[in-house]
Amino acid sequence: MLCKKKERFRRFIEYFTEHYPEPQTELNFNNPYELLVAVILSAQCTDKRINQISPALFARFPEPESLAAASADEVFTYIRSVSYPNNKAKHLVGMARTLLEKFGGEIPATVEELQTLPGVGRKTAHVILSVVYNEPTMAVDTHVFRVSHRIGLAPLTATTPLAVEKALMAHIPKQYVPKAHHWLILHGRYVCLARAPKCDECKLKEFCKYYEKLKPGFI
Repeated sequence: MLCKKKERFRRFIEYFTEHYPEPQTELNFNNPYELLVAVILSAQCTDKRINQISPALFARFPEPESLAAASADEVFTYIRSVSYPNNKAKHLVGMARTLLEKFGGEIPATVEELQTLPGVGRKTAHVILSVVYNEPTMAVDTHVFRVSHRIGLAPLTATTPLAVEKALMAHIPKQYVPKAHHWLILHGRYVCLARAPKCDECKLKEFCKYYEKLKPGFI
């Protein structure tokens, strides 16, 4: 019989604490400004792609001032290969200008303030707070959403990113939240794939609801 939710969370945390104690974002950055730019660009795009185009982008726009002074058309030439480059170019310029006008160029430290920046939604704001400020915030992207449901950390009734966020925050101790965000993303990116999950090599299958249905009687 499949373990209870509390037990499932405990085993999830124990496994990753032992095998991946210090998970990190796969986006390359040198400071909070660069991370913010990279996360805005990464929406519906791979980290690998962002890491390919970001060195030239950061070399041309190394701080908010140079980005704010640029035109969206110029920024576009550096990010043309990412998803939705026109919108993202406008968002980046608008973000830099707002960052200077409202926050003196400093990256805000609250969800509310971060979401006043163009191109920054709740997920992006939570990534910044988690990575830059080590705050216990859970950014729910497509990987976190999928893996949380498959393992059984989030109920099927949690049909929105916010609902999944609340379900995870209710059961993951605060000290593990910033790490758990990365654990779920990396597991979804390399093991619990959307179309062809690698269940045979997954170390979580012993308490995974998806695998229980896939292989009746295994658990």
